[in-house]
Amino acid sequence: MMQMPVNAFKRAIQNRQPQIGLWIGLADSYVAELFAGAGFDWLLIDAEHAPNDPRSVLRQLQALAPYPVHPIVRPVHGSVELIKQYLDLGAQTLLIPMVESAEQAALMVAATRYPRRGIRGVGSAIARASRWNRVEGYLEQSDEQMCVLVQIESAAALDQVESIAAVPGVDGVFFGPADLSASMGLLGKPMDPQVQAAILRGMAAAARAGKASGVLSSNHQFAHTCLANGASFVAVGVDTSLVVKAAADLLAVFKNPPGDAPGGSRPGY
Repeated sequence: MMQMPVNAFKRAIQNRQPQIGLWIGLADSYVAELFAGAGFDWLLIDAEHAPNDPRSVLRQLQALAPYPVHPIVRPVHGSVELIKQYLDLGAQTLLIPMVESAEQAALMVAATRYPRRGIRGVGSAIARASRWNRVEGYLEQSDEQMCVLVQIESAAALDQVESIAAVPGVDGVFFGPADLSASMGLLGKPMDPQVQAAILRGMAAAARAGKASGVLSSNHQFAHTCLANGASFVAVGVDTSLVVKAAADLLAVFKNPPGDAPGGSRPGY
């Protein structure tokens, strides 16, 4: 028999040990494995805005499994049915988008727990999570290893952060700058000072409820600010953006070398 995998990410954020992560949106197991060896504490497999489905998420979970990095899955929305599928695939940590109330947060927690603590369907015999019933005591132990992160993405939800965070079973509150900025009338301006201030207020509210907080920010200064203000899990980049920037930087070396002047000749040509 196999032993129940321990959710090291959950333990780390409970102890307020900063966990640095990266967003994975290229929806490919080969790419996921490439980043798995980079040294990040966690990788977010995005099934909300990236072209992922349960089968592609499964392949990425399998690719990450041999590496010391924790996979987090974000479903397209807070669906009890989708949560059941991703948990059975082996995900232990979920980031649920667009959580607007304590009642919704409680439902998301219930979806990750077996009866009578919750409403998760029992199908461990055909589930990778239990290694097809080869994990000893899976049904009895799995609830304790589930980590539920709820995403605050609107001004209305921001007003409810403390009550959302206080829901038993919610392990962390994650702030999405892009949607939050849009709801504040600042579409396309996720790093506007008003948005940054709102996120820091939300983090303080989560802390009052005794829960960890996190954020995605490729702005290094703001990411450091969040860490300094107690954020426990911070994603500091997105794989698609890293690839696009690297490609643009490489092309610029040859298309517009340093010292070139418009209409001038290139030295050495």
